[in-house]
Amino acid sequence: MIGKRNTYRVVDGVRIPGTWRHAFIRNGSHFLTDLVIYADGLVDCWGLVTLDEFEEKVRSGWVATTLPDGARASAHGLATWTFGEPRSRLSPELLVAEVRDTVNRLNGRPDSTGRCLAAVDVFLADRTEENRAAARTAFLAVPASRRRYALGDMDSKDWPLRTLVAGPGGRTYLPADPPVTQEAYDRALAYFEERAGRKAELRVRAAADGPAAPQAPAVHLPHSCPDEPVPDPGRLALRNDYPAPITVGEVSHPSVTHAYWALSVARPEIAAAVSAADTAAAARGIAAGAPRREGWEQARVAVMTRLLHAKFEQHPELADILLATDDATVIYDDVDSAFWGDNGGRGRNWAGRLLELVRSELRVRRGGFSGL
Repeated sequence: MIGKRNTYRVVDGVRIPGTWRHAFIRNGSHFLTDLVIYADGLVDCWGLVTLDEFEEKVRSGWVATTLPDGARASAHGLATWTFGEPRSRLSPELLVAEVRDTVNRLNGRPDSTGRCLAAVDVFLADRTEENRAAARTAFLAVPASRRRYALGDMDSKDWPLRTLVAGPGGRTYLPADPPVTQEAYDRALAYFEERAGRKAELRVRAAADGPAAPQAPAVHLPHSCPDEPVPDPGRLALRNDYPAPITVGEVSHPSVTHAYWALSVARPEIAAAVSAADTAAAARGIAAGAPRREGWEQARVAVMTRLLHAKFEQHPELADILLATDDATVIYDDVDSAFWGDNGGRGRNWAGRLLELVRSELRVRRGGFSGL
């Protein structure tokens, strides 16, 4: 269900990933809208609610799974209509179960399908009736609307699963299915053995080199920063405007911000004034009205990268602070720039992204990676 439907909301500067699906809200009439589900377990159904509150909204009919014949409906102000012989594939129980599964997937945790397939693996490794019963229970815990997708095989759908967990002589959850014959059961076993072989080949061919998402909590660097060095700046020292002097060529600058803006201007006398400014904010202010160097817009990311390298190479104690953030996402606020700052999810966060890049390169140098 998640697919390409990716969204997020921002809480205290941290992005909470989410996804959405269509749903009907019944508020007098029925309104076709987007039900937004977030990784922290909140659901937006015309207001943020917890999963338990969402379940109440579904059971009360606020989030509608029953569509009465003749009821009025509308969609985002685009159209209105009246239901005629409506059919819904969802019950309140199915919708709630699917949303709970979605929260698990957003967090990288096994959902009901994942737990089912894990139980099937246990049974295949040790084919006792007890393990088969556990696999059957796990399979039936998958919402009925999602079972056909459990194997990711739209040719076989869930036939191998429901046959395997029923066992020879058993009945599947589908009333129309005949009792499972030994031949059908053997074909289901062969299906899973072939599937295991394909998965093993894939693991060998495309081994993962690490987690896809950061393991450390996100680091937020707020806009404010001291104008003078402090004994224990903590992560504020990672900000470009923190007063950590750097030398670029033969010129010393009071901070990365001073150096960046001095290098950005076309006229040498203004560059000197920018570098001599008392504070980073003053340096930015002097440069703001001056003409830029030709091609600056295309070069600025590379320039900032080199300035950050200079900062952390010339201040090893600050490099230690950066490395201590582990693999955390760095969220950098800059009220003056939607390019460099994240700004509550409205900016591009290039300053934070470059800090992550430089952190990785520092780790390469300190880790003694040979051949690089």
